[in-house]
Amino acid sequence: MAITHATDQNFTTETGSGLVLADFWAPWCGPCKMIAPVLEELDSEMGDKVKIVKIDVDENQETAGKFGVMSIPTLIVLKDGEVVDKVVGFQPKEALAELLSKHA
Repeated sequence: MAITHATDQNFTTETGSGLVLADFWAPWCGPCKMIAPVLEELDSEMGDKVKIVKIDVDENQETAGKFGVMSIPTLIVLKDGEVVDKVVGFQPKEALAELLSKHA
């Protein structure tokens, strides 16, 4: 499954069902750039088990505020629209895979 880019308008729709990893990021953020290839790898390895959604905090401040995102990257795990986990900062692929498998 390809990584989806969400906005304030479609975030709820994009994250409403199944297991979703929401990546709150910005183009100017160094650690966000470092985590992007990690998310691509996770997406190809986990396939249909998890949907990865990226949301640019500069362009979608309403959603970032709703989830209390103060630092980026912030990765929020949602299951059927409900927040079940949250990590802040760069995470290695193994840590993210473990985080997601707890909720799969």
